[in-house]
Amino acid sequence: MSAAGWFIVLLALVGANVPFLNQRLFAVVPIHLASKVGRRAPRKNAWIRIAEVIVLYFVVGALGFMLEARAGNRFEQGWQFYAITFSLFIVLAFPGFTYQYLVKRR
Repeated sequence: MSAAGWFIVLLALVGANVPFLNQRLFAVVPIHLASKVGRRAPRKNAWIRIAEVIVLYFVVGALGFMLEARAGNRFEQGWQFYAITFSLFIVLAFPGFTYQYLVKRR
């Protein structure tokens, strides 16, 4: 596997976990810009996290297609390819999901 392939796998691992590791939208934009003093920081809704995972899947996929086209031939992909890569992206998101929802905080 070439360096570009490993780069995409590493980027997919990071991109799949970003929605679960912070409370900002795409790790940049705060959910509530003005929080009141003395209140807890607002938490992201699970639906927002799911939407982020889907958007980041397409972003990583677009970067993968760009690198593939730059390296040479770009191959046509069927629905099976997208089903498998999305499933793999969800599996790569498991560490972040575990940290966010299954680890008990005191």
